[in-house]
Parts: sequence; structure tokens; C-alpha cells
Amino acid sequence: MAVGDTDKHEVRQLARYQIHPEALERVLAAIREFVAYVRSNEPGTLRYEVWQERDDPTKFVHIFVFRDADADRIHSESAAVKKFSSVLYPECLAPVEFIDYQFVVANTRIQM
Repeated sequence: MAVGDTDKHEVRQLARYQIHPEALERVLAAIREFVAYVRSNEPGTLRYEVWQERDDPTKFVHIFVFRDADADRIHSESAAVKKFSSVLYPECLAPVEFIDYQFVVANTRIQM
């Protein structure tokens, strides 16, 4: 298998949204609980990161990579997604925007 062949099957997405300021602590708690679930229960979710905008902490980006379409489906259909969405969606100023991406290149040296 050539370098990068496994990338062809990975599903890479970004989700972005903005929430009501008064919901910030509630949404942050839901994010932490949700990502802990993903980390412990979804081996097919290769990457799940949540970033909060520094200058406007009500804006978030989620970056995720699934091993394949099946892992994406398992994630999307989980009870944890439904629970997280039930907290998040009512607090959003507009619908969450989901964007699919394809990998081009990276130089990752950061540690979380």
C-alpha cells in the first residue's frame, strides 16, 4: 500500500458554530463530557478536537477524522451525539455548519 492510501478512506470534517454567551459554561461542560465519551468509546474516531476562538469565546470549531465512512456513521448515530446535540443546538445562533475536507499535507509538532 502506498503512503497515503489509508487517507483515501478517512472521513475528515470540520464543524463550526456560535452559541449564546449565557450558555458558555453549559456548552463547555457538554463538550468535555462528549469528547471524553468519544475518546473512550470510538476507536474509529482517529481525531476529535474542539477549538474555541480566543477573541470571541462563543465561537467553536470541531475538527474530526474518522477511519472510514462506517466509523463516521457509528459516531453520528450514537446516543452521545444525540445527547450532546440536545444541549448544543438550542444554544446556537445559527445551525452548526459541517464541512467535509480532503487531506493535502501537514507538519504537526504540537502536543496537547
